[in-house]
Amino acid sequence: MPGWRVSIAMVVAMTLQNSAAAEDVLSGASLARDVARYASFGLHRFGSPGDRATTDWIARELQAAGFRVEFQPVVLGRQYAVERATAEVGGTRVDATPFWWPPEASSSFRLTAPLVRDGDAAGKILWITLPFDRGAYLGEAHRAAIAQAAARGPAAILLMIDNPAEERFAYNVTQDDKPWPVPAVVVAGKQRDLFERAVASGLPVTFDVSGRYDTNVSGRNVVARIGEGSGPAIVVSTPLTGWYDCVCERGPGIANFLALARTVAAQKWPGQYVFVATVGHEIGHGGMELFLKHGAPPPKDTLAWVHFGSSNACYAFTEGAQGTVKTARVDSERVLVLSPSMAALAGETMGAIEAKRMVAEKEAVGELRDVRAAGYPNFIGLAGRHHSFHTPADDLASTGPEILEQVARAFVDAVRKVSERGVHAFGSP
Repeated sequence: MPGWRVSIAMVVAMTLQNSAAAEDVLSGASLARDVARYASFGLHRFGSPGDRATTDWIARELQAAGFRVEFQPVVLGRQYAVERATAEVGGTRVDATPFWWPPEASSSFRLTAPLVRDGDAAGKILWITLPFDRGAYLGEAHRAAIAQAAARGPAAILLMIDNPAEERFAYNVTQDDKPWPVPAVVVAGKQRDLFERAVASGLPVTFDVSGRYDTNVSGRNVVARIGEGSGPAIVVSTPLTGWYDCVCERGPGIANFLALARTVAAQKWPGQYVFVATVGHEIGHGGMELFLKHGAPPPKDTLAWVHFGSSNACYAFTEGAQGTVKTARVDSERVLVLSPSMAALAGETMGAIEAKRMVAEKEAVGELRDVRAAGYPNFIGLAGRHHSFHTPADDLASTGPEILEQVARAFVDAVRKVSERGVHAFGSP
């Protein structure tokens, strides 16, 4: 065979190999492995060992794919580290979670006192419940409820936050939120009967909390770049941190993020790409805030911003005679957030994604709010909440290969079209 025929055959074989490799990273099995790897690091709170292990892993994966990778140091003014937190009634001890931010003088404390819901609360433990509001962020209604409870003079507050999993729920807070006047300790709704008995019998409740405040806490964004040319960049982002193990809250977004990065690199898509995995989400979006100020290409030099937000591929659960049962459906509380300029492209590529469409002319969700507020005109992201969102029950059972693959393929299709069409992807001349 002439030499040129051999060369062509080799090129074809290499192209097929590259296509197969890129296709494999979009398979449900590959995506599920990445979610399981993320889950293996345990607690993902900012500044924790799991946070550091996750950023090390993401950096290695992006570097192996062919990206130029760097860590961007993120320093946040404070973080509260919990070593142990329990609530005990009559010899029955259950896990608890201090409600951010606790009083600094009570970062560690042990307290035994009667539990009350009504009447005189002075020097006692006051039990209050916050209703399920489908939110992720601490708001004015939550602050007002805690302030009103603290004004009754309790030694501490026992707090239940209603949620579908009946677990210990946590709200995202900011670095500017003030500590509570007295310790507030979250317990799971599924333990309601234990505390009802304490109120009825007069048995005291014992809180045992061991923790500490750290200042100037260090973490790292992972920033990776690939591509040549002087044209505008495509930016892809996802958060890494959260309150507990965050398996379905963060895992699918990270798996989608890595699958898209590997596809871009393996298929050598034209253009410039910036992939950023951010930290500090649960205590003020610190990593994204820093990246937008230092590191992100300015809006005029950004073709599109693609964001993999929370719970973007999680199963729905239903309540029935047999208890809580996972269904084959995707959780209904999923939102596809896009700028008006991305609506037509989303119609082409996201038709199979079951999600509410939110054309974000004035508002967005999660860290995409920061992106929109910074003036980026072309953006798209998928985010939501799920049954065990923001609770310690968030585990691998909440997601699976089929729903992961659907999201990954839709976003690869969308970003490929943006890459190929450039500004024409948004209807520009």
